[in-house]
Amino acid sequence: MFGFKSNKPRERFYLLPGQGGKNYYRKQQRFMRWAISVAVIFGLIIAAVMWWQAQPHL
Repeated sequence: MFGFKSNKPRERFYLLPGQGGKNYYRKQQRFMRWAISVAVIFGLIIAAVMWWQAQPHL
């Protein structure tokens, strides 16, 4: 209708910090970095255990 503002994301009202906009994007990026880091570390640990198990034990 005429005279009403469009509901753009930047004009929204958020109750808490990190619920939208740049803060939300930063929060998602931080979560993604932590998830990738944990996955790499876990993968290295599993690879080390598998390598150790494959070595002939005397």
